[in-house]
Amino acid sequence: MMNRGIILQVFTFFIYLLYQVLILQNVVLFHTAFCFLYVVYLLLLPVETNPLVLMGIGFIMGFSVDLFYESIGLHAFACVLIMYLRNYWLNSMTPQGGYDSNATPSLALGGFQWFVIYSLPLVFLHHAVLFFMEAGGFGMFWFTLWKTITSTFFTMLVILIAQFLFPGRRR
Repeated sequence: MMNRGIILQVFTFFIYLLYQVLILQNVVLFHTAFCFLYVVYLLLLPVETNPLVLMGIGFIMGFSVDLFYESIGLHAFACVLIMYLRNYWLNSMTPQGGYDSNATPSLALGGFQWFVIYSLPLVFLHHAVLFFMEAGGFGMFWFTLWKTITSTFFTMLVILIAQFLFPGRRR
């Protein structure tokens, strides 16, 4: 029998995916700032999730977004990369007592400053990889960097608003 937590994760996966491809795909600020809210689904997976499972989920989410954006694996690659690096990053910021069992790295878990320090570099890396691969290299470096920075701040703003609107359980 499937665990209730797994069913909830699958349901949440589809909510983030559908919200991204049906609503946020058409939201662009100033022709440079894109919002990829689906990334927060990956960042909020439980801390103790197996790295191979994380990369598998990252691939499935990224590939699903690629199907709708017609972006030939760019989102999949960026998601697998941040899922590969996520546990190393989390381990570098482990609190003194460690993480609780089934803890999710959220605003409710570590507070505002901790959550921003955790999520901002991963969101920036996701966007940088995505946009520089989309640009085909560093030929349009400054424009692509600007697009990465504006999209990172737009995405982070929406992620933080979502975290305040739908707080997780404090552990």
